[in-house]
Amino acid sequence: MDGLALLALCALAPILTVGVLLVGLRWPAKYAMPAGYAVVVAVALTVWRVEWQAVAASTVQGLILALGLVYIIFGALLLLATLTTGGAIRTIRRTFTDISPDRRVQAVIIGWLFGGFIEGASGFGTPAAIVAPLLLALGFPAMAAVMVGLVIQSTPVSFGAVGTPILVGVDGGLAGAPQVAERAAALGLTVPGLVEHIGLLTVLLHAVCGTLIPVFLCCMLCGFYGGRFADGLRVWRFALFAAFAMTLPSVAYNAFLGVEFTSLLGGLTGLLIVVAAARRGFLLPAEPWDFPPRARWNDRWNGAIDPGAGEPDHDGAPRIGLLRAWAPYLLAAGLLVLTRVVPPLTSWLQGVELRADDLFGTGIGDAVQPLYSPGGVFIAVSLVTCLLHRMRRAQVAAAWRMAGGQLAGAAVALLFAVPLVRVFINSGAEYSTGGLDSMPLTLAEGAASLAGGSWPLFAPWIGALGAFVAGSNTVSNLMFSLFQFSTGERIGVAPETVVAGQAVGGAAGNMVTVHNVVAAAAVVGLVGREGDLIRQTVIPLVYYLLLSGALTYLFVYGIGLNAGTVLLAAVAAGLVAVAVLLLRSARTARTT
Repeated sequence: MDGLALLALCALAPILTVGVLLVGLRWPAKYAMPAGYAVVVAVALTVWRVEWQAVAASTVQGLILALGLVYIIFGALLLLATLTTGGAIRTIRRTFTDISPDRRVQAVIIGWLFGGFIEGASGFGTPAAIVAPLLLALGFPAMAAVMVGLVIQSTPVSFGAVGTPILVGVDGGLAGAPQVAERAAALGLTVPGLVEHIGLLTVLLHAVCGTLIPVFLCCMLCGFYGGRFADGLRVWRFALFAAFAMTLPSVAYNAFLGVEFTSLLGGLTGLLIVVAAARRGFLLPAEPWDFPPRARWNDRWNGAIDPGAGEPDHDGAPRIGLLRAWAPYLLAAGLLVLTRVVPPLTSWLQGVELRADDLFGTGIGDAVQPLYSPGGVFIAVSLVTCLLHRMRRAQVAAAWRMAGGQLAGAAVALLFAVPLVRVFINSGAEYSTGGLDSMPLTLAEGAASLAGGSWPLFAPWIGALGAFVAGSNTVSNLMFSLFQFSTGERIGVAPETVVAGQAVGGAAGNMVTVHNVVAAAAVVGLVGREGDLIRQTVIPLVYYLLLSGALTYLFVYGIGLNAGTVLLAAVAAGLVAVAVLLLRSARTARTT
């Protein structure tokens, strides 16, 4: 085994540790993440010879970032608790059951479309923090609610937070590299124009891969939570209609307005189209599907939060009207958009920071922006809701107690998970005496040396790995964009297309990112089941990476008798075969 392969295996050890403990042994993240942190520190100190000051600084940096995530989780929990104790959640629940009592339809509208819009507005795991509690309030099992919130963390993610993964991640990752400027000039573009071109290639890849995500969502919802996978296929027409309602406008917005508005307006456009159509019964299933009676639910489906607990008794009391009940979510969505797209407001909010710089003399540091954070938006909306819904002091106090009590389990996992990531990333030559590239770059170089000219097939997998480790598509793009660009040049293909494959894979990796899983599980009281969720979401992840790899290959080499065409045909044949088997098994079950 050569040196690069051995180093790549060492770099992989912390990730393998977390994966085996979470997914293989079903350890809760609050135990798996401390173990992974211990392994990454040991590898950093002994193999990479990272200075102890850098390890300590990276740990503190991770704790700062983790507190920011905990702040977001608390805000989401508080908003849900406020809506629950104030009684609005009953009206919200009725809104979606009035459109359709079918759980598949509700998951597509709330998860895929509303979640896509929220992703475009704020990103960074916020959609799952909003979607999961809302589905829980509608009567979804806690684990099903989180699964929906995670699966949709794919197609819109590359353009989340008004395009941050492209405008900050890709642009920042490529910044200053002379070969990037040379390539842009060769294409008759500026460097910002090249970044916009990468954004267009990215949305085209997502438009194809994301088309089947609502179908996957429906099949998984039924198959894992009391029905048959084939039950999800029965709404394929509605699912595809909802998919196209978002992906096609997203491509148009990207091409004509820019990357900032791709998911933001794409999700909103799709939501308006599909809700209007669903109210008229367009493509809705003849027979609605629902979960089995609650008494038959698997214990692992349930979290610590009872969606009915804390709701007031409305007998004889006036109910909260539709507009007032929905106003908090509408206000939250509006504030998230305004704070991201109005530059003076954005600058003012970002100017309020809790910062620590140059920790232990290493130059490592970070900051929390409490007013700009989605957590600050959620808390502000919760306070406004107390006035809007005329809540009594006892109800307000109950909401804060409920949110605080639900927070503890997730905090432990995140306080180890994020430091693990920062030690992993901050392991390069600038922080060590070993003179090695950082662990993420070493892993990527090992993979590229094995793949050779077939690298476009694997580029999305590296993006997903970066997102899994770093917890962010933006950070994955920052880490790997230049590496992907250079690898594309080395094998003689269009490097910008390889970077687009990276961006798509980084978006898909959000489905299994430990940060997102822990945070989404926490807001529905589902702490300790992270491994179960990753085992489910890895199914659409593998589909996404296989298909995007095949398409990236075809984008650079063209259609012909090549590896990309073979893989694309294999993915299509596999999907058709699975669909036929599921439908046959369903027909057999009905006749016996």
